[in-house]
Amino acid sequence: MPPRSTPTARQERLGAELRKIRESAGVTARAAAALLGTNPIQQSAYEAGRSGISEDRIRRLATHCACDDAAYVDALVRMANERGKGWWEEYRGVVAPQGLDIAECEHHATRIRTFQVAHVPGLLQTEDHMQAMFSYMSSDVPKRDLEAFVAFRAQRQQVLAGSSGTPYEAVIHEAALRIRVGGRDTARTQLKQILERSELDNVTVRVLPFDTEDFAGSGYSMLYLHGPVPQLDTVQTDTGHDPEFFDAESRLRQYRKRYERVMLAALPPAESRDVISRIAHEL
Repeated sequence: MPPRSTPTARQERLGAELRKIRESAGVTARAAAALLGTNPIQQSAYEAGRSGISEDRIRRLATHCACDDAAYVDALVRMANERGKGWWEEYRGVVAPQGLDIAECEHHATRIRTFQVAHVPGLLQTEDHMQAMFSYMSSDVPKRDLEAFVAFRAQRQQVLAGSSGTPYEAVIHEAALRIRVGGRDTARTQLKQILERSELDNVTVRVLPFDTEDFAGSGYSMLYLHGPVPQLDTVQTDTGHDPEFFDAESRLRQYRKRYERVMLAALPPAESRDVISRIAHEL
């Protein structure tokens, strides 16, 4: 199998975890390569996510490096065995690679939590809201690409659908709910959709109101994606250019604490629905 020229964030994550296992045991890359019956160049490709790796080699490395967390190793094996291409691949070349990475990470997440200050979360947006937002952000994008962006984000929302929908929790600042993306009618319909989605068994929506006294005004929006084991959690944040992904334990711990502080300041679900309904009626 030829090396991957552009590994996905998930493939890079698998490689990074293999490197962590090796380095935590004080094993050199050359020694690991010898153990796995390969060479240092191939070992580097494994750890950069540029090459697939077999289940046998993952388990051999874990055993040699005294990594006895069976659930963690099993999760890495499942990642390595993901041979099929997901639905998001049909958008490659149209949607930015980082957008595809978000879809892939959401697809594999066991739980999704998000905090948004200025935007309605993507998994709760109506198509009219998406259309208006993408048109504003990329006014020179061809109509066909714009339609593809909307279709892609709409498809991402399927992770919430059905009896096996992924558990999802969104904390939305009141500011995001009051911004009239697309005008009054589009904004009203968007709020109604948030209310409808909040009634799903796997979806919880909380509002962080303007008048809370327990929120310092932090603008750090985030998407927290839980893995099958805590070591494989991922945080995605937006920047002025591209989404960024974090998986170092120190960063994950930082964002978990930040999210919990926001949760303490947010309203309970029932009161949040009342706030959303009131804003919709004011439009």
